[in-house]
Amino acid sequence: MDTADLEHAAALLQQADLLIIAAGAGMGVDSGLPDFRGNEGFWRAYPALGRARMAFTSVASPATFHADPALAWGFYGHRLNLYRDTQPHVGFTLLKRWGERMQHGAAVFTSNVDGHFQKAGFDPQRILECHGSIHHLQCLTPCGDHIWPADGYTPQVDTVNCQLLNQPPTCPHCGALARPNILMFGDSGWIESRASAQEARLHALLHKASKPLVIELGAGVAIPSVRHFGQSVIRHHNGRMIRINPREPQVASPQDVGLAANALMALSAINALL
Repeated sequence: MDTADLEHAAALLQQADLLIIAAGAGMGVDSGLPDFRGNEGFWRAYPALGRARMAFTSVASPATFHADPALAWGFYGHRLNLYRDTQPHVGFTLLKRWGERMQHGAAVFTSNVDGHFQKAGFDPQRILECHGSIHHLQCLTPCGDHIWPADGYTPQVDTVNCQLLNQPPTCPHCGALARPNILMFGDSGWIESRASAQEARLHALLHKASKPLVIELGAGVAIPSVRHFGQSVIRHHNGRMIRINPREPQVASPQDVGLAANALMALSAINALL
């Protein structure tokens, strides 16, 4: 990382009045979470699915819950346990501290479903999970628009074969199979009311700020939800951006800065200058 770029990033932080953290899968890598980059990375994390040559897009779909609930909940149950057991890295703490210094604080836009911003102490009312959360469930059918916490369910998973061993959760309203309230591939049944309410709160906050700064972390171009959001803040809210990405750090304007590094390394380097 270039010293001038780090100094530019520190200067952007010091002039901002709202910190918007825009996080993709790369944000969790420093906590030890897999980012499922390509089938090879996915199959390293889930060897049983590699043996079956099942792509992430195939497993992470409502069709798999209908066809093979034990496999679908083996995959999502393992992830639920993993995200519960993993601690967010210290970069979360740095971001929270920076936001606390700003006039309008910090807010989060993330495609991650792991709940780690809540776990790291960010205000849940200022987090938009655009793809939903593994910590909330819904009916697979769905029989209505109900969403409820997954707190009462502990999956028991045979990780070697990616199979759920205990009973899967069911809908408290109709008794059908429950699924995570996550936007999956080929998903027409996702209940988006929770994410829509989060989105409304975040947009209301953005309208209060005059100098929002987006720190984008580990957001790739394959599923560009996070990148599109950050660009909209620049375009519609007079925002600036620090993009942190080891492979795709390029930014569109010399007023913004791109850092080719993992999240924790870049955040620590910026923090050293503040």
